[in-house]
Amino acid sequence: MQSQTSPLGEFDLIQRFFKTQSELMLAKNTSSVKLGIGDDCALLKIDPTEEIAITSDMLVSGRHFFPDANPEWLGWKALAVNLSDLAAMGAKPLGFTLALALPDPNPSWLEAFSRGLFAIANEYDCPLIGGDTTAGPLNICITAFGSIPKDKAIRRSGASEGDDIWVSGTVGDARLNLAALRHEIELSKEDLASIEAHMHQPTPRLNLGLALREVANSALDISDGLLGDLRHILKQSNKDAEVFLDKIPKSATLRKQTLAIQNQYAANGGDDYELCFTAPSGKRDVITKISADLNLPLTQIGSIKSMQDSAPEIHIIDNDGKELNSQQAASLLKSFDHFA
Repeated sequence: MQSQTSPLGEFDLIQRFFKTQSELMLAKNTSSVKLGIGDDCALLKIDPTEEIAITSDMLVSGRHFFPDANPEWLGWKALAVNLSDLAAMGAKPLGFTLALALPDPNPSWLEAFSRGLFAIANEYDCPLIGGDTTAGPLNICITAFGSIPKDKAIRRSGASEGDDIWVSGTVGDARLNLAALRHEIELSKEDLASIEAHMHQPTPRLNLGLALREVANSALDISDGLLGDLRHILKQSNKDAEVFLDKIPKSATLRKQTLAIQNQYAANGGDDYELCFTAPSGKRDVITKISADLNLPLTQIGSIKSMQDSAPEIHIIDNDGKELNSQQAASLLKSFDHFA
């Protein structure tokens, strides 16, 4: 981000790139927001039959994205990762706040960032209702709010023995894209173009989350790697799982790689923001219909088992139908660690 001859002040920055667009959104939708940007707090109108879902995600330059990342893509992704959390619990978006630290208030960077941010905000009817800006290392923190009918939230702790384990879309492409950017793997321009959105502009599965309210026993979004995230469901539900590597959904581009890379990236690549959920086997026809209605592939990859030891385990079945031993499984069970 290059320095400007006429640096923006904080309030000019907020007015120019955020407040005006927020007000345009709120003018079209006042169902849940009573007061937006401009006061000490935003005000939400709460339906007494609903519960409020709240999630917060931080994206740090050099940790979660490259310092020279496309700011328009970054604006999209910053909100998308929060909306994905709402989707996992079956919540409908109400609004979000943005806390933004900038090393330099570059107007061209802010123009692109806000364009991406409001593109996804408008697509999913989730207005910006407040936040803060300051000077500092580039850091983006969003808190999103959603609503769910009372007692209908899909939690991680509800998985039951015999449940099927499902995954939406495909997984592993974000990790493959990262490998290409790091020059670990060479991809053609066509292949890279086919997977870029998975890393830079993920699609939050909000419609799927709403459809799963009466179907899924448990769910989460896949942010740190499929199998590592699945273990969160198992830990909170006190269950084991059996997962078949060859059933994990992979794109045609990922399937061009070696089998080892396919399995590694799909199992623990992270940054996918698809949903992993469990549901009774008797709901398979309902889930098939949801998949058709949303035009979104939903793939059964395994099942929930009773816990056999003091800690939950994932029994991984390889492409030959054999269970991996603990040493073989270890690399597939790793997930992204924000402090590692």
